[in-house]
Amino acid sequence: MNRRTFISAATAALGGIAAGADQQSIAEKHAPSFSTGAPERPNVLLLMSDQHKRSCMGVAGDRVAVTPHLDKFAGESVRFTQAYCSNPVCAPSRASILTGLYSHNLESADNAMPYSSRHKTMADQFNQAGYLTALIGKMHFVDAQTHGFSYKIEFNEWWQYLGPKTHLYADELGRPNSGAGMPQIDSLWAEEGDPWQGHRKPDGRLGSVAVGRPSEINEADHFDNFVARESIRFLENYSSHNEPFFLISAFLKPHDPFMPAKRFADMFNADQMQISPTWGKADVTQRPVEVREAAEVCRWTPELKHADQVRQRMASYYGCLAQMDDCVGQVLHALQRLGLDRNTIVVYTSDHGEMLGDLGLWNKFQFYEGSCGVPLAVRIPSNAPDLCEVPVSMVSLKATLADLCSIPTVGVTDGKSFAGLVRQPHATHEHGPIFAEYGLGSPSAKYMIRDGDYKYTHWVHDVAELYNLRTDPQEMHNLAFDNEYRHVAEKLRTQLFAWHTPHEA
Repeated sequence: MNRRTFISAATAALGGIAAGADQQSIAEKHAPSFSTGAPERPNVLLLMSDQHKRSCMGVAGDRVAVTPHLDKFAGESVRFTQAYCSNPVCAPSRASILTGLYSHNLESADNAMPYSSRHKTMADQFNQAGYLTALIGKMHFVDAQTHGFSYKIEFNEWWQYLGPKTHLYADELGRPNSGAGMPQIDSLWAEEGDPWQGHRKPDGRLGSVAVGRPSEINEADHFDNFVARESIRFLENYSSHNEPFFLISAFLKPHDPFMPAKRFADMFNADQMQISPTWGKADVTQRPVEVREAAEVCRWTPELKHADQVRQRMASYYGCLAQMDDCVGQVLHALQRLGLDRNTIVVYTSDHGEMLGDLGLWNKFQFYEGSCGVPLAVRIPSNAPDLCEVPVSMVSLKATLADLCSIPTVGVTDGKSFAGLVRQPHATHEHGPIFAEYGLGSPSAKYMIRDGDYKYTHWVHDVAELYNLRTDPQEMHNLAFDNEYRHVAEKLRTQLFAWHTPHEA
């Protein structure tokens, strides 16, 4: 099936869902009631992907992306066009989202550091409000803590499902990496090392991460398809209970390995990929050393200095994105089939973005828009769809969901609710400056503030960066070197240090 055929089929399928009024009316007649004399409390479904670049959606204007289900969902939601993670790497970002705390108030500073259960999460918050809390998919806790979830299925359960087929995934990943699920609990291999060492099939990659190719794993056996099925099973088995649910369905894609199932890989031709116009064009003399070096050589995938390999990686990324979108669509369809959509708040977001060749960079780790920006859409059954262009931080999602469900927040939180913007997307008030941090305590430590049109990054051991996102959305011109903008940089630096003074400063 080519991309055009897929889009036509997906559109027809979505139309069939909308046209199935008889089926929906039956579901509504038999839909469970969560009220016990008190006002009906809404369920919450948080759909989360991994490494989804904010601009890579059809609804955001990307003509390559095949995201019909996310596009339809975004069209029914309030979509935030300027949402940011608070730390552009998996585990710290997810910890921040769940707890509502910035990384400097958590123990989780990188992908190998767990955080204490004394930091109360969304699950704790909804548990105390009488919700059944469930996590299905990746949340990257690093260790065996459950952080308040009463129902949990993650990578280890997937491995049990795969059985002998696990070796196919070990071949694809090619290295020990809890970020992609091997192992999910980081300490499991600490003493004996990687048990797959010497048992993987070499594939000619030059670094630890392959450029990308079609997966040898059957589509139904992919982690994302597993997450979709188990999420649907949860909805079918537990939605009739006399209690509301809070469910996180957390997909791995489009995070590497960029190896989508063949059906999705076949949708994208590498020769037709358009490389970012900023690839190889940024003035490296105005960038921090780490950025310059990363643009010159991607150490995980050295092949990416060649344009043909860049296009192949892009095609593989879009294939992963299309597969994740398909899985999200399965869960949303089940929600509607069961009649649960009429009383469920649904949120879609990601933990961070992907540079995808912008400025010659790949992966995350940076505060540029491709890496630190995330997609965010919030659908409330009675709420009109709209766009919100006010910048918001994912550290505030915990407080926002508590606000939308009229339940108290639990534990200390740094974020503040933006529920008012969900209800009134065109409100003139600002959500406040956006902050982010990365690499706490390391030589690569850096801190960001976004306020108004400007974004300022303080590198503890390197040059600062300042960009005007209104006049320079591609972040090509570092104004920190321009005396004309010195007062802007100084003002933002003062605000940033008032938020958190780096210990290394």
